[in-house]
Amino acid sequence: MNQSTDITGNFGILYHPKSALVFYQADKSTSDMYVESFDMDKNGNLANAHPLSVREANRLSKMLKVRSNEERSFLKPQTILSSNILYIDSSEKGRVVWFTKAQQKELFFVENLEIPNGKANVPPLLWIADKQGLKIFALLSDERPDEATNVFYAPFFNVYQNGNVCMGSVDVKIKNSASLEEFIENWENCFFNSYFSHLMLNHNPVKGNCVNLWKRLIESNEPFPINVLVDANLNLKNILQ
Repeated sequence: MNQSTDITGNFGILYHPKSALVFYQADKSTSDMYVESFDMDKNGNLANAHPLSVREANRLSKMLKVRSNEERSFLKPQTILSSNILYIDSSEKGRVVWFTKAQQKELFFVENLEIPNGKANVPPLLWIADKQGLKIFALLSDERPDEATNVFYAPFFNVYQNGNVCMGSVDVKIKNSASLEEFIENWENCFFNSYFSHLMLNHNPVKGNCVNLWKRLIESNEPFPINVLVDANLNLKNILQ
């Protein structure tokens, strides 16, 4: 998707090596160890070897504790688990599958599509996301899907045939400490608050003209016409495998 926000200042933090630890053990039959700390110069060379100080050890312990706390809180629900959550994998990369019912959303389109920005009704949607990416499909009803539920192509621009969403210049930042609710809110906001711009690899996700469909839905308050959805020949079980 296209977005006019300048994100050049958010490409990431560059970390420089500052120190290194070397662990020494007397022999394999004992657990006694000695830790030596090295400073590192601007070229990455080891210098100023010295025993690990109490201050350095406390600092290291604090950093590891913060990281551990973040990992424990990643994808942890803030309240009772919502019924729209279908699957959670809280490993380091993380993965969540959830669905949303048919609703009205504010949508944004690039000028050359000649679709006015505005509110329109969207169909029930199936979302699959991890820290790096998002997949999205459409559903026929607001009922909670099960493994046998057929899914349909999401009727939006910027979505590949396999469901992958092209985020373009959108800067998606998922914190290591993000709760389940924050994770879901972040991805939904990134999707709907960005500009839809083009079909991906000539994949038309609807029966008929996608541009005309959204022009009509923006200009009217009619429900999303489920009959224009195209079967993706997948069910939820296929997607979770």
